[in-house]
This record gives sequence, C-alpha cells and structure tokens, in this order.
Amino acid sequence: MEEPEKIPKPAPRRIFHERQRITGLPLYFEGYLSIRHSSCQEFKVYWTELRGTMLFFYNDKKAPTYSQKLDISALISVTSIHPDENGFAQFILILSNEELELKAEDCELGKEWKGFILTVTKMSVPLHESLSPGQFMRMHEVLEKEKKRRITLNDCSSASLNEESPPSRNYSSTLTSMPACFYAVSRQEAIEMLEKNPSCGNLILRPGSNSKNYAITVRQVLDAPFIKHYRVMTKEASFVIELERQVTLMSLHDVINYFVTQTRGNLKPFVMPTHDNKLQRAQRFEGEPAAGGTYRNHLTATQRQKQHMGTLH
Repeated sequence: MEEPEKIPKPAPRRIFHERQRITGLPLYFEGYLSIRHSSCQEFKVYWTELRGTMLFFYNDKKAPTYSQKLDISALISVTSIHPDENGFAQFILILSNEELELKAEDCELGKEWKGFILTVTKMSVPLHESLSPGQFMRMHEVLEKEKKRRITLNDCSSASLNEESPPSRNYSSTLTSMPACFYAVSRQEAIEMLEKNPSCGNLILRPGSNSKNYAITVRQVLDAPFIKHYRVMTKEASFVIELERQVTLMSLHDVINYFVTQTRGNLKPFVMPTHDNKLQRAQRFEGEPAAGGTYRNHLTATQRQKQHMGTLH
C-alpha cells in the first residue's frame, strides 16, 4: 500500500533564525519558484523567500545562506499569470533594470506570490486580483507588518537627521504609512473605481508614471461628472503637487489633507470597505503560518519533483 505523500516540514528553527540574522528582514512568504533571468536560457528552481521588499533565492530549502537576492522595491508591474505547456503558472516581474520570469506550481500559488509581491511593493493589497477572503486576510497582515517596518526605518532616519542638524520649523514628520486611499492601480482603473463606487469617496492616490512618483485622480459632479488627475512628485524628503503654483508638503498624508481642506471637504479619500467585510466573514486562514507568522506554499513530494523542470497615468 502506497504511503500518503507528506507535506514538507518547515526548515528547522535554527536555519530560520540564521536566515533572519543574515538578511535582517522579516519573512512574509516562502516556497519553491522556478526563475529565469532575461540573460539565461533555462529556468532554475530555488527555495524562495519574500523578506521586506527583497526576494532571496536558496539552492536548497535547508541552506542557511542565499545564493541570489533581488531588490523588488522599484517594481514597475507584474504581468498576468498564464499556464505554460506543463501547467505551471508563469508570470514576469518588470523592474526598471531587468525582467525576471517566475513559475509557480499552479495558478493558485502563482496568484499568492503575485499578491504578496504587489502588497509589499505597492503598499496595498491588490483588490483587482481574484483572491479568497483568507488570502486577502493574510496579505492585509503582511501589509501591516511592512507598514510598521517602514515606520521604524523612517523613525531611525529621522533620528539620524536630527542628530546632524536641528529640524526646520516646518518639518513635521517623514513619510510613515501609505494613506488608506492609495491603490496600486492604473489611471483607467482608478477612473472605473470612482465611477462604480461613488459612495466610497472621490479621491484616489495611485502610482505615477514611474516608480518614484504618484498621481491623484479625482471625480467630481457639478453640472456633470468630470475626472481630473494631478501629479505628485517625490523630491528628497518631501512631495510636490504640480499645480499652477506648486505646493510642497512633507508626507502623502499631508497631500491628501491638502486636497480635502482646499475643497472644504468636497473631495473625500476613496476607501472601499468591500474586502474588509469579506475578511470579517473569513473563518480561518487557508494555510498554516510558519515560524514568525510567515505563510508557506505547501507542496507534495511529487510537486517538488515537478518543480525541477527545467504624462500622468
């Protein structure tokens, strides 16, 4: 009688702590991925960890030291997931300096990898992805952890700056967390969200035409509905709203508040509660957290063998 396939055991705690020490970053998601750089012919399988906004690749699941790492903080976009001829879920990370092809065991795992990657790089859970309530819940947890990590980093940077020179009178704070009305969507997607959900608000903050800047999309109804877009440029430790007379503010929260106060509340940040309601109905996580509250792909022995194949916007 054939023995049932066993779910691979997590890496020993010693290895987990060693990797934590070496990388110095929190672990958000992990599992097997096949990767191919644009300069390579073949895919290679790695045990992969998403830590902060870095991907770490290990030749072996139990190796304490990574063989490669990739900074994805300047991620431009992720392509749609499509199955290859063997049924693996294939998608591409488009960065400013290269493109990285990835393959996951199936479309469900591919969606999870894509979702977690977008969550930490765009600081927003991707609402347009077809994810389950449990997956949304896990990504929201990771988002909160990443927000806290960035707040800590900004606090440390502020303290360092304060030691070197006293802050100016107008200096209030550096960027902490993203405003609730930030969504990692395109210009057209932002318009559609505002048109379809007017009760949720009429102002969306979104990524700009490159990875450093932002844009504001607003929808107002006077004689007839109309849409306007505003550039928000990142300049050193501040943000500049490109109006006839430029306005410089210290954080993205200040940017949103500026639009609200200048319109006497006619502009309201767009916050969609739909997925929060779904989360409240979720009864349990889909998957077991690993050490440190991280989520792991559960692959069978057979699955592991299969892995070893080769203007404004």
